Amino acid sequence: MEPTPEQSPHHAYPDHWEADVVLRDGGTARIRPITTDDAERLVSFYEQVSDESKYYRFFAPYPRLSDRDVHRFTHHDYVDRVGLAVTIGGEFIGTVRYDRIDDTGRPASAPADEAEVAFLVQDAHQGRGVASALLEHIAAVARERGIRRFAAEVLPANNKMIKVFRDGGYTQRRSFEDGSVHLTLDLEPTEKSLAVQRGREQRAEARSVQRLLAPGSVAVIGAGRNHGGVGRTVLRNLLAAGFTGRAYAVNRAFDEGLATLDGVPAHRSLGEIDEQVDLAVIAVPAHRVPEAVADCGEHGVQGLVVLSAGYAERGADGRELQRELVRQARSYGMRIIGPNAFGIINTAESVRLNASLAPESPARGRIGLFTQSGAIGIALLSGLHRRGAGLSSFISAGNRADVSGNDFLQYSFEDPDTDVALLYLESLGNPRKFTRLARRTAAVKPVVVVKGARHSGSTPPGHAVPVSRIPDATVSALMRQAGVIRVDTVTEMVDAGLLLAGQPLPAGPRVAILGNSESLGLLTYDACLAEGLRPRPPIDLTTAASPQDFRDALAEALADGTCDAVIVTAIPWVGENGEAETGDGQVLAEALTKAVAGGSAKPVAVVHVEIGGLAEALAAASSTAAPRPRTVTSAARTRAATTATTTQTTTTGTPAAQATTTGTGTGTLAAPEATTAPEAAPRPGRIPAYPAAERAVRALAEAVKYAQWRRQAAVPGKVPEFLDDTIDEAGAAALIEAQLSTAPDPRGRPLTHDEARELLGRYGVDVRPTLPAPDPEAAVDAAARLGYPVALKTTAPHLRHRADLGGVRLDLADEEALRRACGDLTDLLGKPAELLPVVQAMAPRGVDTVVRASIDAAAGAVLSFGLAGAPSELLGDTAHRLVPATDRDAAELIRSIRAAPVLFGWRGSAPVDTAALEELLLRLSRLVDDHPEVVSVALEPVVVAPQGLTVLGASVRLAPPPARNDLGPRRLPNY
Repeated sequence: MEPTPEQSPHHAYPDHWEADVVLRDGGTARIRPITTDDAERLVSFYEQVSDESKYYRFFAPYPRLSDRDVHRFTHHDYVDRVGLAVTIGGEFIGTVRYDRIDDTGRPASAPADEAEVAFLVQDAHQGRGVASALLEHIAAVARERGIRRFAAEVLPANNKMIKVFRDGGYTQRRSFEDGSVHLTLDLEPTEKSLAVQRGREQRAEARSVQRLLAPGSVAVIGAGRNHGGVGRTVLRNLLAAGFTGRAYAVNRAFDEGLATLDGVPAHRSLGEIDEQVDLAVIAVPAHRVPEAVADCGEHGVQGLVVLSAGYAERGADGRELQRELVRQARSYGMRIIGPNAFGIINTAESVRLNASLAPESPARGRIGLFTQSGAIGIALLSGLHRRGAGLSSFISAGNRADVSGNDFLQYSFEDPDTDVALLYLESLGNPRKFTRLARRTAAVKPVVVVKGARHSGSTPPGHAVPVSRIPDATVSALMRQAGVIRVDTVTEMVDAGLLLAGQPLPAGPRVAILGNSESLGLLTYDACLAEGLRPRPPIDLTTAASPQDFRDALAEALADGTCDAVIVTAIPWVGENGEAETGDGQVLAEALTKAVAGGSAKPVAVVHVEIGGLAEALAAASSTAAPRPRTVTSAARTRAATTATTTQTTTTGTPAAQATTTGTGTGTLAAPEATTAPEAAPRPGRIPAYPAAERAVRALAEAVKYAQWRRQAAVPGKVPEFLDDTIDEAGAAALIEAQLSTAPDPRGRPLTHDEARELLGRYGVDVRPTLPAPDPEAAVDAAARLGYPVALKTTAPHLRHRADLGGVRLDLADEEALRRACGDLTDLLGKPAELLPVVQAMAPRGVDTVVRASIDAAAGAVLSFGLAGAPSELLGDTAHRLVPATDRDAAELIRSIRAAPVLFGWRGSAPVDTAALEELLLRLSRLVDDHPEVVSVALEPVVVAPQGLTVLGASVRLAPPPARNDLGPRRLPNY
């Protein structure tokens, strides 16, 4: 909305305050500033508020608003007087207003930093979290306008409003004065307020997806009378799956006399249906979708699945149609899956929903599946069905205009029927949020991701998202830090998902291999070594082994305390007549299932060659459809939320807590906060079967790494307290502000060597000084000041850090050597004015490393480490972690590069001071975390000696911090 002439031109309408939010019950609403055009809406809203709510707002009977009231509540300057409204369908359902006041409570302007705040929510919408959402947004607005505290007067009987303030998580003070409760809230966000906000976000977004997946009634809009159309196909699939709710066929082209279609009521519009429909599946041409959405919104539909194509995948015009579709749906409080979606499935016995184009609903299972591609969704459903696996839920989001992978993670975290979440993603709309949610979810159940469009350098059609500049290898490292199992193909995703959903987590990397083929066992052994596992020598049962021999050998391996997992290899066995018995695998499947029937805590996988029907027989013998009950307590969720900000991936060198696993599915790591309910007659988990050793081993290796991450996530890392005593955060902030104030370029500016040294010094990072050497005499003077031996090196951009080009001379012990080096440089590379030579005191010998930190628009702040030199650059041997980094992150960062042995005494060399290196990483992490204006830092080289380290070069770039879409009040993204 645009401001009217009555509003101050100095404070234009702040459209960036507009936001779509998900309320507590999963519905959506829009929050926006109130304008002078809202007078009629305000009056209508007030008329629908009960007398009791009016009394609580005004402390007296107040049946109607006067003209003066309406004027005051709709005219704001958006600085000292601000009003926000929550709207659904364009009508107000709640309002909040603040007025800036001075110490005496009278109206004031800046620099007064306190404001009086008051809320009013329509009674029909109380209990939906409207006031809580308004508090988050009005607090953010107030902070933007320099207000630091809210004051509120609340009647003691107004318990709902008191609870809103109390539960907000802000620091508050309370007193009882003149018959009312006086509350003062400090608006500076706290750990508690942020946790409260994210907890509400999680529950609301999970509920919004749950409403889509578990509707009580479904209308298929566009179901035609002729067979074969999209709408008719969805309707038939819905009925074939045995949907437990009510189904309706809707098409405005139906004859008035048509009463049913495929046995369900047929209507020309939703208005003819005598109940509120929960979910609408829209399968009409794109130009008719707005009409269908309006019909849904006006009749209380809660959510939409839009199968119709012709949107952002068609270009700019289609993208604008898509944005308008989202705006229209959200204005009615509805969420959208799609457009261009394949559909959704929920196999829960109480729902049995197949609102998709999949002709056959998958079996009930423990795997949740989200995909942004309909074609990939079809392939995954087919592959899972072929291997006898079941699903708990399936969402094909198409263009992902609204419901995204982040929403699916929110739902999966809560869903008791999902043990593993599989996601095929082509873009990440909010990478920071994805990492946070994935980390929390992975703390209680595995998250397996395939990322498409990794190397195209472009966004897939229909996906408007921030473009990341960091390499895909970095994205993969950051995902693994969050506990995400990142695989390269959908086949690998299915392989890993089957193992994780059907088997307990391994306690370590030790693998027993047994089977009736020595060659297949050796292939499996080699594959284990290649994946970093520790296989025992294969046990050859010989080709004469019977199913009973397999059972006995497997039972023995499961009882052996020297192995953590078992891989069974099988080829057709030889019968009594000397001929191979291919069979259908039924007998072998029964034998293997009986061997694990005792409830083994070790995962088992089968590699088979030409044993027909073995995978199906294993699936039938031990289905994922009957897992052990598992519970995630509120305390465990709290720990998972804490883990979301502190955990990381581990490779080597870090002690790990011991784990125990119980039952099927993800396994439960021993912790007092999370327990698994006992089961009277536990059934074994599904044993996954693979047609190749490499596939089984790769899936097991992913499970081993994930289990290791889970064990360490239970004891999160921390930032050492000693850093606080040697960091001058305020001094660094002053330096940054001064430097940026002199840079008119919005892109910021690089700091000089001396400026960078001063800034880094505020965080305890000492950079060895350099002195310019424009001629031999200046070089000699500089060396005299610094002390011999010295180094002479060029600093020209095209020669920086290029020792291979001869631009560096080391260990110059005296004046004669220094003068000779000056001459050599100019003879070889050019004039001093081109080379920009400097003199620097020599550092103790050690290993040259590189430490960097940068802010990526999509991924956030990233800390990187590697060895200096061309080989590391060519091989991409660099490790990455998200900022802020913990002590465990720093330790793992230096150990996760392939060249890490060089730091620990490789080939008889002296180990270097890795503790000093870890401290440097932590200091740099704190710098970029405390000051987002520091958009890039490179320390190169950092020479790490057996005792201490020396930073020889540093470059720093400052710029206005990029916008953060993961901070501030809750809001739905606009793709």
